[in-house]
Amino acid sequence: MTYVMFVVGLAGLFFGGEYLVRGASVLARRFGLSPMVIGLTVVGFGTSAPELLVSVQAALAGEPGIAIGNVMGSNIANILLILGISAVIAPLVIPARRLWRDLGFMMLASLALWPVLADGAVTRVDGLVLLGGLAVFLLVALRMGGNPEDVELTVDEPAWKAAAQTLGGLVLLVIGARFLVDSASEIARGFGISEAVIGLTVVAVGTSLPELATSAIAAFRRQTDIAVGNVVGSNIFNIFGILGATAMIAPIDSVDARFMAVDFPWVVGTAAAVTVLALALGRLPRWLGGVLLVVYAGYVALML
Repeated sequence: MTYVMFVVGLAGLFFGGEYLVRGASVLARRFGLSPMVIGLTVVGFGTSAPELLVSVQAALAGEPGIAIGNVMGSNIANILLILGISAVIAPLVIPARRLWRDLGFMMLASLALWPVLADGAVTRVDGLVLLGGLAVFLLVALRMGGNPEDVELTVDEPAWKAAAQTLGGLVLLVIGARFLVDSASEIARGFGISEAVIGLTVVAVGTSLPELATSAIAAFRRQTDIAVGNVVGSNIFNIFGILGATAMIAPIDSVDARFMAVDFPWVVGTAAAVTVLALALGRLPRWLGGVLLVVYAGYVALML
């Protein structure tokens, strides 16, 4: 039964990502929004649903380390693992006028972790400020999202069908990720792999599987705006939205010092590196995707 769940989880991720990318692409053209904006909002935030569920549940259960580690670990995996795989599949082109706005917001969100975590607690005030940052980002993204020269307005598929595909894709992604994480954990235990290794690998990457499936499929379909927007939007939502909502629901009284000493530099460093390289190159070529994957392997090795 465990292996059946594993296969079902993989199928859910594949078809969920396919439907989500297809539906989101149609919605982008239907409403005159650029694919990048749809990737940043609907796709990026939707694929972060597993992180939201895990962090809120962890905070309510009195496990702040999981709540914060989930957010920071997912952001590192999003950039190094997911962007890396996506770039290897197809070079990721980022329109110049969006580099400063979107990657700039991702850097701002990453740096916002410093004042939030530095005092050793994440309060409701912190949560309110973070959610305010999310609201500002959404307003800016939507206000600047209409780029008629980038959008093909002739769309035969009705909007309701595209919306249903997008929603159905999100549901399949969340269910598929849960099945895959649970079954993979059981398989790992069966082979005698320790709980610590399971947590650092299967569970940590598991909540980022929807982003991985969506960005990889988007890259394969040459929807590179959605592939990049999904990762950038997810990283912004992880910090502003997930950590903000978690703090509002269950404030975190004690923050492990290792998050500032070890993980914060990785979160900011990876975001800064991708931002600088994207500005310099105007794209993320295949060779850079390979470099990101090697760096992620090194990061996992250090964590072990």
